[in-house]
Amino acid sequence: MTAERTERTERTERVARPAHGALTGQAEDYLKAIYESAKQKQNGAAAATNDIAARLGIAPASVSGMLQRLARLGLVKVERYRGARLTAQGRRIALQLLRRHRIIEVFLTTQLGYGWDDVHDEAERLEHAASSDLIERMAKALGNPRSDPHGAPIPTADGEVDERRLPTLAELPELATATVVRVSDRDPAFLRYLDALGIRPGSVVTVLLREPFDGPITVKLGKTKQVLGSGAAARVYIEQESGPKSRTPVVGGRKRQ
Repeated sequence: MTAERTERTERTERVARPAHGALTGQAEDYLKAIYESAKQKQNGAAAATNDIAARLGIAPASVSGMLQRLARLGLVKVERYRGARLTAQGRRIALQLLRRHRIIEVFLTTQLGYGWDDVHDEAERLEHAASSDLIERMAKALGNPRSDPHGAPIPTADGEVDERRLPTLAELPELATATVVRVSDRDPAFLRYLDALGIRPGSVVTVLLREPFDGPITVKLGKTKQVLGSGAAARVYIEQESGPKSRTPVVGGRKRQ
């Protein structure tokens, strides 16, 4: 590569770094996937390649090339054998994309009558095309919502977001009460299942019975009782009211010593 070509390439990358409009939709999806994968880790660990691939629905072997490209743009730092972390600039872009996605979801449900199980894929397509001005106009028209239809926090225009690690319904002890804050939004069928049970953000639930060995959980919702599996309960995020703060595993109805 000639010196002139090298200088031109470096100048092009410098110009591309500030504006996420220069990125492809695929590259933007990677930044979101890295952010969301890393957020699930303990102690700020890097987002693993396999986790990124799973979120994007692609083979792990396909991830490395894009990570290297994003690293050249100064948006991620690749850690050998560990995965990738967003730089400050990559994080800013990821939060902008999440803001777009979640505001679009609110708009589709409240203004266009979409169900909460229909909006995720639609928002995935629209978030790459909508201008920042359109998103901010939508946010203003909606009253600047703080969460999307599934309870996920919407980053502010300045890049601030609630990143608290919430416990799940699967961790709630017997006889404890909690408010549902957020639910996993990746599976439309799961959202329809929760809707049939009456579980949505804002629902108040009390655990009446936990079967041992990760068995089903019986909960009270208003005047009704519902039973759901521990796997489903692990995808429902809560804020616990006063009472026991941690789950005590039980075996055969007795506390495990």
